[in-house]
Amino acid sequence: MKINYIATKQKALAINLDPQIYGSFAEIGAGQDIAAHFFKAGGAAGTIAKTMSAYDMTFSDAIYGTQQIKRYVSRQRLVAMLDHEYQLLIERLAEQRGNNTTFFALSGTFSALNYHKTNEGHGWIGVRFQTVPNGPQHEVILHVKLLDNDNILQQQAVGVLGVNFLYACFYHRDSPEDFLLSLMHDLNVSRIQIDMIHFEGPDFAKIDNRLMSLYLVKYGFSDAALFGPNGKNQQPSEILYKKHIVVVRGRFRPLINVHLEMLERGLQQFTQEPDIDKDNIVVLSELTLRSLKERDAGDTASIDEKDFLDRVDILCSMGQTVMISNFHEYYKLAAYLSSITKLKIGIVLGYPNLQYIFSEEHYTNLPGGILESFSTLFSRKVKLYIYPTLRDGEIWNVAKFSLPPKLIDLYEYLVANDKIEDIRDYNAKNLQVETDNVLKLIKDHRTGWEQYVPAKVAEIIKERRLFDYDPDTANNNGEVHS
Repeated sequence: MKINYIATKQKALAINLDPQIYGSFAEIGAGQDIAAHFFKAGGAAGTIAKTMSAYDMTFSDAIYGTQQIKRYVSRQRLVAMLDHEYQLLIERLAEQRGNNTTFFALSGTFSALNYHKTNEGHGWIGVRFQTVPNGPQHEVILHVKLLDNDNILQQQAVGVLGVNFLYACFYHRDSPEDFLLSLMHDLNVSRIQIDMIHFEGPDFAKIDNRLMSLYLVKYGFSDAALFGPNGKNQQPSEILYKKHIVVVRGRFRPLINVHLEMLERGLQQFTQEPDIDKDNIVVLSELTLRSLKERDAGDTASIDEKDFLDRVDILCSMGQTVMISNFHEYYKLAAYLSSITKLKIGIVLGYPNLQYIFSEEHYTNLPGGILESFSTLFSRKVKLYIYPTLRDGEIWNVAKFSLPPKLIDLYEYLVANDKIEDIRDYNAKNLQVETDNVLKLIKDHRTGWEQYVPAKVAEIIKERRLFDYDPDTANNNGEVHS
């Protein structure tokens, strides 16, 4: 997708020269460069009602109130800023110029790189705005990571992003993909990553924020995105920070009894670990970009957005928090999660994926090969929980895992040091079922597939006619075998 490129200064000038757009800027920390672009572009008197920065925490609390979350760079602080600044605009200016003005309040709270470079730059930025005079409010919120290795460069990047953001709210709001892509004009993902975006308001009623999470990963704006059972996008660090994490990866096309048992049994064993706080665990169902494409379709294959949302609808209905990632290799997933939390992480996977992890051909791009990947995967507080598989009537598990002689000692070391463990107490009947075969029964309009999925999932598939389900053409009973 290609959209017309307009440089930062031209965007700021276009907004300044639009007689309808008028509002305020409230910027904390590295966000103070945004308003400067509009002042320097010329004609700022036609756009800017006020700029301010409540940099001191006491001043910030006095203006925006104290929040339950004490971090000043947080979504809660940003929303409080938007509430206050937008309400002031309406109270003070609506009567005077409301019939001819679409008001906006742009707010941002950022933490740029400190002097000793011991922190990670990041921040929240949001715009609350009208699309027509006297119209209802709309809102878009972003969380961004600042990746430049210099404080000044990070501030400059935030300034450019802020201009792009405000411009997109007024000129790209009819196309969410154009909106997203335009945010990176005069920037790139080596400088800024966007790992959360949320749209709200009547003009955005048709935008599915879960789909926007997918776009963030699809276009490389972030390696991972997260949303909860309610479908609302969440910022990964705020949800996962200082949490134990249990994650199960799958295609979930659809979610079947095997997936649920893997997760339940893996979580049960995870909570029995001596260093686990049972009340401080986040459970994730992870979909990778590759898992959203047809098997063997290659990296260039497109993603069926409806199919993606079908799967997500089911996961959310089962109360799952969903992660979308670009981490095909498990060591990359472990590295990402470990960068957010220092607590223990459990990764639940099937036996075939254990074979994949120990296949050296997948690490030819790493100078240190499989050892380099394992130093990332297993050097952290990560443990693999392996769900067995059935092949030719025989159950394969950790104890029966077969390896080339040169990897046997490494494998035995990991098992002995409690890095790899079998999932126990599973239902052997579930081992005979594969997701693709259940999906084929549904698509072929055959009955009997219901026994292989949770009852609630079967109900949703039928009600919403997901995965091409058609009750009018259902025929003979189906059986599923591995």
